This record gives sequence, structure tokens and C-alpha cells, in this order.
Amino acid sequence: MSGLLEVVFNIELALIIDIITAFILGFLLFLIKVPNTEYSRKIAKTKNTIAACYMVCFGLFYVCIKFTGIENYEVFSSMMLLVVTAISSAILSFSLINLLDENALENDKFYLNVGLVIALSVVFMRSFWWDPGWKRMLVHVAYIVFFVLQCFGHIMVFRRLYKESRLKVEQYYDEDEDQKIRWIHFCYTIMMLTQMFILVYRLFPTGFMKVYNVWYSIFLLYFAANFISFLGSHKLMLDAFAYKALSGQELKMIGLARKKKGVRKSDEDHTGINDAEIKKFERALEKWVKEKKYSEYDRSREEVAKELGTTREFLHMYFTMYKGMDFKTWRTELRVEESKRLLLENKELSTNVIGEIAGFSDRSNFHRQFVKIVGCTPKQWRESNGNPEKV
Repeated sequence: MSGLLEVVFNIELALIIDIITAFILGFLLFLIKVPNTEYSRKIAKTKNTIAACYMVCFGLFYVCIKFTGIENYEVFSSMMLLVVTAISSAILSFSLINLLDENALENDKFYLNVGLVIALSVVFMRSFWWDPGWKRMLVHVAYIVFFVLQCFGHIMVFRRLYKESRLKVEQYYDEDEDQKIRWIHFCYTIMMLTQMFILVYRLFPTGFMKVYNVWYSIFLLYFAANFISFLGSHKLMLDAFAYKALSGQELKMIGLARKKKGVRKSDEDHTGINDAEIKKFERALEKWVKEKKYSEYDRSREEVAKELGTTREFLHMYFTMYKGMDFKTWRTELRVEESKRLLLENKELSTNVIGEIAGFSDRSNFHRQFVKIVGCTPKQWRESNGNPEKV
């Protein structure tokens, strides 16, 4: 039994698993094709960056296993694994940050960061052959401090960008669409916990490091699987974060909207949209509301724009400038108003059914939006006959 455990929990076997996993996944990511369009360039850049990271991990694991015959090999392998996590955390952080905002980290800063990590890693690994003393200790402490500061710096940037990105999705898309990008936050959290947990493992006896090696292979597989799955449905991300018309003009349009309040609109404003286009759209919108199209919860933003004879970008621009709110908020208010009426006129129907008829596909979302806008629950509204203050 002990012999079997020795084979299973063998550092060389753990490294072989790391090598095979990193190479296969990196090669697979390089082979995956991403459409060559303006909006998908940063997706391809992220894919190639992750693939390169996996190949770097493959190379470092291969170098590590080449030194299996040296004395204190498990100490050496634990140091090498710390180097792997330091380099991969820098590259993978850049890849996910770039996915949210390609201008957040410039390429020069990224190359400088990775170059600095590599240079310090070379000194760190050379210190393995130094005599024990204060110089060796100083190098080890400095490397660990640099690693921790680097991770926390990337975490701060990522958190800010992810918050901004979720806000964009919530404002631009239909309810609960932001769930489709939460995998990025979850993967980044798992990644950073995995990367920084190496510091904890280094405090354990060296025999435990082989367990971390196997876990690292599982992490690489999990991260790649999530990203490959994302590549199959990346249109949402491309629309939300790479669409230049939205990201480049949104603030300008909001500023124009504020200036226009109380001011007579000219025949044509700086956006190139004239009064005739606005009036035509407003007539179509009025008809759309009269037919209660807002209660169709399975309609995408693009489909709604097509029904109104316009584009999704114009739809967003119009509500930003002329309604002072995004389309999603405006439509939600219409749905809540409809549900208020239905709750009183159809008391035999459950509140869940009423929410669905009004256009809410999710029960919890209906309850949340109703309370937010009306100030009471759908049940309280019905029981009070539309006067919740009397309850």
C-alpha cells in the first residue's frame, strides 16, 4: 500500500502530468480559430496570450523535470513552481484584463512586467546553488514580496474593470445578461487563489508540493475549458466591450443630452440625427408600446430595434439622450406598470404568472424590480388593492 502511494504521490509523475496538460491545452488554444473581424481582435489576442502562457508553463515544467537527479530536488521543484505561478499570474492577469478593456494595460507595460518577472526569476533560481546565508534569504524574500505586490496590483485593476464592465452589460442588455460574464470573475478568483496558495504550500513539508503540482494541472484544465467555452459564445462580450460606437460616443451623447434639457432641438445635432428620424422612431415606439411588445421577454435588444425600424445603437443613443435612462430601465418600468394593473384585474392568477405575462422571465427578478419601483411586493400591492400605504 505504501509503495502504491509513493508512486501516486511522486513529484516526477506530478510534473509529467503538468507537462502534458500545459502542452496539450496550449497547442489546442493556438489551433482554435477566432473570426478575423474588428470586434474579435482582442478575443484572438487574449486567446493567443493564454496559449503562450500555457507553453511557457510547459517549458518551465520540462526544465524542472530535467534536474530530477540533483540534491534537494523537491526544494528546487517548489522554487520552480513559484516561478511558474509568478510568470503565469502576470500573463493570465493581462489576458483577462485585456478581455474587459484592451486599453487598461498597455503592451509596453505588460512586456516590462513579464520581463522583470523573468529577470528576477533567473536570480531567484540561481540562488538555489548559493550557500545558505543572508544573501540567499534576501533574494527569496524580495522575490516573494514582488510576487505578492504584483498579484495585488493586478487584482485592484481587474476589480475596477470588472465592475465597470458589469455596469455596461446591465445598462446595455436585457435582465440577467451580466451572468454570462461572471465566469471571468470566478476564473480570475480561482486563478489568484491558486497562484498565491503556493506561498502557503511552501511553508509545508516539501512532500506536499507534489499535491500542489497535480492541483495546478487541474487549474490549467479548468481555466482553459472555461475560456474555450466562452469562445463559442463570445458575441455578448464583443458587443459590450469592443463596440467602438458605444464606447467611444456614450459619454459625448450623455453630455449632449444634458445640454439639450430645456433647450430647443435644432434640425440636426452633432450626432448627425435629424428631427425627421427622431419623429419616425417615436411613432414606431408609440405603436410598439400600444401593442404591448414590451411584455415579450424572449426578444433580444437587436430584435426590438429591428421591429422599430432602427439599429441597436440608435436605440441606446435615443434613450440615453431623450429619455435620460437606458432602454432596459424604461422597458422594466412599463412591465411593472402592466403588472400593477394585471394584479388588480386578475386576482385569480398567481403573482408569478402575472410577472410572466408582464414580461418578466424570472420570478426573483420580477419581485426585485417591483419592490424597487413600487416600494412594496406584488402581493402587498394586490392585497391593498393598489394602496400599499394602508397595509
